[in-house]
Amino acid sequence: MMPKLTIDAARTIIRETLAKGHEMGLKPLSVIVLDAGGHPLAFEREDGAAPGRYVIAEGKAYGAVMLGMPGSAQMARAEAQHYFMTAANGAFGGKVVPVPGGVILRGDEGEILGGVGVTGDTSDNDAEAALAGIAAAGLKGEA
Repeated sequence: MMPKLTIDAARTIIRETLAKGHEMGLKPLSVIVLDAGGHPLAFEREDGAAPGRYVIAEGKAYGAVMLGMPGSAQMARAEAQHYFMTAANGAFGGKVVPVPGGVILRGDEGEILGGVGVTGDTSDNDAEAALAGIAAAGLKGEA
């Protein structure tokens, strides 16, 4: 059976990402799950997280989905070819945040099911928490 990104899976990803953040002792996190078209399925912002974290979480996930590369690859690309990421971000209306914490959700055959964006702590910690949430939902993440 092909994995699907459902609202229940999105809620599990968020719940378990936040639980992993607590286990790791991270700062308050904000987590969003987008579908394969870049549309939000679910979002939560923990108490104490800055209100602007929604836009950052969405930008991390949006870049992963729209560019087909996780945040870590986007950051490497931005460092190697700044002009490309600047142009891509312009094409997407400035919505891309090219750093770790933007995770692609992939199906069994590599297809993009959606993306997860986590923000609040260091980008690498954000990505680690996201991967734990994704695994708990029985899906594959590429950070």
